[in-house]
Amino acid sequence: MKNDIDQYKKELIEVLSKVSKDKQLLADFVKDILTPREFENVSVRWQIVKRLAKGEYHASIADDLHLGVATVTRGSREMRKKEGGFRRALKLIKN
Repeated sequence: MKNDIDQYKKELIEVLSKVSKDKQLLADFVKDILTPREFENVSVRWQIVKRLAKGEYHASIADDLHLGVATVTRGSREMRKKEGGFRRALKLIKN
């Protein structure tokens, strides 16, 4: 089963890469594949990352987004990865 999951993940990344060339298709695909709650959660996680990158305090982010500090801390751990996906995505959108 583990090998299947890894293949499923790779396939999903490939699909996302292809549909991302059309913003409306990407939006429709994401809305279809995620539940409304999952879409909301992913969107909020991205807001956490952006605010952490600006140097905002964990408690402030948690209060503003109505989250637990532990949720913000998880994003902070991911941001420590110098070449992680969050940091690379932030660089990409700043250009």
